[in-house]
Amino acid sequence: MKLFKLIFLAVFLLTISVFISTKVLATDCSATDYDCQIAEIKREIEARMPAQEKNKQDLVDLRTQLTSITKRINTILAQLKKAEVDIKVREEDLAYAQKIFEEKAINQYKSMRLYDPLLPFFSSKDAVTAFKEIAFRQKAADADRQTMDQYAQELLKLKTDKEALEKNKASLAIMQKQVAEKEKFLASEVSKVETYISTLSAKQNELAALKAGGFSTSVGDTPGTLEPCSGKPGSSNFCNPGFSPAFAAFSYGAPHRKGMSQYGAYGRAKAGQSAEQILSAYYGGIQLRKDYPTNINITVRGYGTVDIETYVKRIYEMPIGWTANDSAALKAQAVAARSYALAYTNNGAGSICATESCQVYKASNKGGAWDAAVDATRGWVLVSGSAPFSAWYASTAGGFTFSYSSQGHTTPNLWDNTAGNQGGWQNNSYEILGGSPWFYKGWYKDRSGNSCGRSNPWLTSEEMADILNAWKVLYGGGGDVSRISPVGSCWSGNPYSVSDLKGIGGYTSVSDVSVVYNNGGFTQTVNITSNKGSESISGEEFKKAFNLRAPGFIGIKSTLFNIEKL
Repeated sequence: MKLFKLIFLAVFLLTISVFISTKVLATDCSATDYDCQIAEIKREIEARMPAQEKNKQDLVDLRTQLTSITKRINTILAQLKKAEVDIKVREEDLAYAQKIFEEKAINQYKSMRLYDPLLPFFSSKDAVTAFKEIAFRQKAADADRQTMDQYAQELLKLKTDKEALEKNKASLAIMQKQVAEKEKFLASEVSKVETYISTLSAKQNELAALKAGGFSTSVGDTPGTLEPCSGKPGSSNFCNPGFSPAFAAFSYGAPHRKGMSQYGAYGRAKAGQSAEQILSAYYGGIQLRKDYPTNINITVRGYGTVDIETYVKRIYEMPIGWTANDSAALKAQAVAARSYALAYTNNGAGSICATESCQVYKASNKGGAWDAAVDATRGWVLVSGSAPFSAWYASTAGGFTFSYSSQGHTTPNLWDNTAGNQGGWQNNSYEILGGSPWFYKGWYKDRSGNSCGRSNPWLTSEEMADILNAWKVLYGGGGDVSRISPVGSCWSGNPYSVSDLKGIGGYTSVSDVSVVYNNGGFTQTVNITSNKGSESISGEEFKKAFNLRAPGFIGIKSTLFNIEKL
């Protein structure tokens, strides 16, 4: 009875938990305010975890009892199976004995009917012999009666055992079914809540990844400026943190690093390259068609429909002042924007958004050198076969662009520097020539400019060790991965304290860091010297641990990054 009370209590609690969990996550955050969304999700997880942990413990207790019951049921079933075999053997024996008994009963009846009590006296030589025969016959009759009584009792017990067996089997079958149904239901309900919380955690990680790449994908109307204290040692925007050793992560560009680099295009224009040469460099020799139809209409969601050339004049993706070498960068941008819109809408069959998620579009022409660049490239479209090529681009790739495919055509990888290879890319990149403030930067603010009290991206030895401990939990086990998030007032949820995480990972200090770059354009390995010796961590693992645990909004934006040490 106590077991079923526990079952129904757990079902009730889990049903309530699931009901709450199925509510839509309400938020006042904007679609691009990732930090706000992460905070909302963490609050959602935090609100559900206490009840879910209680439910999980109840289910553990219930399953422990169910395991015990199952063992008992299996033991009883084994006993019943053996009893059933024994009964079957006994039934066969008794059936044979009953047959003998029936024959004896018939013989006894005949004997009693035909037996003359005076016969022994007449047939015996003397009285003693006669009395012996009479006594013998009496004992035989008594023995037969006892045997008959015993058979009757055995048969009655057999019937009782069989009835008990059937009842036990039926009861066990019902109990097994009930227990299995309750266990299945409870497991399903807990799984639903676990899945929901896992979904929130996955969303948290997804948003953290978006936060890691969370700055404008294109340059926009005006070039970016050098953010104070985000530069490397020796640069004009470097700020000494005032402690040593100090460590900071510096990202080379972001976010997707595919297609044309806008600052790279500007740097190439300043180096004397034409629009055609720029397009060929970034789009791998894809055919440039200069007579594409210009009467195609583009529907912009929220703005209506305009012809393709008017559409491109209203794109605000590159500064109007980038006029080096006869506006070569602006012309390359016009071709990329036109090609992207045509590919995105399937030559105007669909529609396109007006934000940086697609292309930044406004209601009026941008004018000036931009309009001139659009006119100069009228009908110029990158094509693969007969279809427009989806020409991706972004502000800064960090000196290396990745290949990607569109309409069956794949662009090549590219070390985007004057040498055309990995050698010296940190100093001779076209993006440096173009003046990108994002080529090599230490990020410590969010998109809105909030820094969570941090004045620079530099971390202490202990803070770096804390990130190592986070990496240990994420990839080595021994802790709750959902609690790997920044500590501080800027974040909600239930993150590990520094001391608690230290107790799991055991790292207390970091004395040195170095990285190994891969020729494929990403950070391959981060080598760390700590109080526990040396660790070699893959760049991907380190980036995730860093972005989930680094304090405030300090983050790594690119898969190509370095760790500076002071």
